Amino acid sequence: MALILLVEDDRYITAALSRALSDAGHVVRPVGQATEALRILTQERPDLVILDLGLPDIDGTDALRMMRQVSEVPVIVATARRAEADIITLLSAGADDYVTKPFSGGHILARIEAVLRRTRAAADTTPNTITVGELTISPRQRKASLHGKPLQLTRREFDVLTYLAERVGQVVSRRELLTEVWNQSRIGEEQTIDVHISWLRRKLGETAAAPRFLHTVRGVGVMMVEPQ
Repeated sequence: MALILLVEDDRYITAALSRALSDAGHVVRPVGQATEALRILTQERPDLVILDLGLPDIDGTDALRMMRQVSEVPVIVATARRAEADIITLLSAGADDYVTKPFSGGHILARIEAVLRRTRAAADTTPNTITVGELTISPRQRKASLHGKPLQLTRREFDVLTYLAERVGQVVSRRELLTEVWNQSRIGEEQTIDVHISWLRRKLGETAAAPRFLHTVRGVGVMMVEPQ
């Protein structure tokens, strides 16, 4: 059983989804506006959010970014957008998964169970602290610091950094990052990985030409190393 925040302004979809989720044993908290969803997110701490993008007060993608500023709760986006670029934007903004409309109750329930399973498994196996040279990462607190100074990272930047730090000395392909961090293997677009690596390098005080932590292995992927 999970407490699910359902952010959807269509009352017919809300009623159908609420019924399907309740029948599956979940507790549903339906709201029709992003502002109300953000308030509930900080006060009631749901286990998962289903977020429709066509909200009346705030664009759904902007609402997703706002949610990521205050919470790490798993978010499944419900969208009619099917373009690859749109999906990549949503995943980069912090979505854990997405479903395209129309979808069945069984489909969304399967996605919910998959996301919750990954989230719970990750929580059970997450170490308290990862140290690579002067870089310190606290996965459970979702904090990172370099030379004792906090790093201001987006959710995806933090996830990529942690994944690489857990595999120091191992080459990680862009495909692996896309699959394991973004939980997407079917998009076929890996440029977003390069963008996030570039952002991380800037925040770590390095460049592709003069790397310290993140070394590109041409044609293969990226590897984190402990600076000498």
